Amino acid sequence: MGIIKASRLIFDYIRRDEDDNIEEIDRAIDDLNVDIEKGSFVAILGHNGSGKSTFAKQINGILTPTEGTVWVSGMDTSDQEAIWEIRKKAGMVFQNPDNQIIGNVVEEDVGFGPENMGVPADDIWKRVDESLEAVGMTAYRYKSPNKLSGGQKQRVAIAGVMAMRPECIILDEPTAMLDPNGRKEVIKTVRELNRQEGITVLLITHYMEEVIFADRVIVMDDGKLVMDGSPREIFSQVEKLKSYRLDVPQVTELAYELKQAGIDVPDGILSKEELMDCLLPMFERRFPGQVTLM
Repeated sequence: MGIIKASRLIFDYIRRDEDDNIEEIDRAIDDLNVDIEKGSFVAILGHNGSGKSTFAKQINGILTPTEGTVWVSGMDTSDQEAIWEIRKKAGMVFQNPDNQIIGNVVEEDVGFGPENMGVPADDIWKRVDESLEAVGMTAYRYKSPNKLSGGQKQRVAIAGVMAMRPECIILDEPTAMLDPNGRKEVIKTVRELNRQEGITVLLITHYMEEVIFADRVIVMDDGKLVMDGSPREIFSQVEKLKSYRLDVPQVTELAYELKQAGIDVPDGILSKEELMDCLLPMFERRFPGQVTLM
């Protein structure tokens, strides 16, 4: 069993009337089975309403299964006696950092979680130092969060989760409210935490360019797991992704269009460098001695 496992997971949102009678049942997750390896970087994709955010909330115990089971480090999320330990193992970072930042000073905010866990004061400040260092925000430790950019605030929110020493971080569209520079800052931070600290990362995102560095990509649709593989395997299936109302990275789309036009380009191109490596030899054969790189 991996650090996170869902078995035959079902979750229904139930709407009731004033007399507590059921008016409507909306199945958000439908018989989901997934096993996530410790230390991996997993991206979860899906259009709005696909169930991906509902799944994220199951992992942290914010929601519990209608049927089936979710385990985090071997603990059942339906076990209320284990929920505190589960949330220490799996930290959650939400879309809007303002919803997670409560301190008037950055270092106080980062230390809030460990303080509530009963961590001794000396250890709290050690964790604050290490967490701010890990996300590149040490220089801002005495600043007010209100003076930070969106990307910086999100990095502080990640540091606050990091200070609780989780084994896994779940990020639910953490860059949705950020500008391109802020998105790059946050994704760079998350990748470094995964590589250097060995923290398991689950990234839910609509931005396909953020996915290409993941170890694994899971695609959800109508509460079901419909695709599962490496970024190259997933983005090689452009038409199938589009059938689930999803895009692909721009360079992957360009390579796909070139292939449709008869140019011999492999499936699943993920970067501009890869595409250029494929195209330059073709141009050099057609225009010998005329192709130069700027």
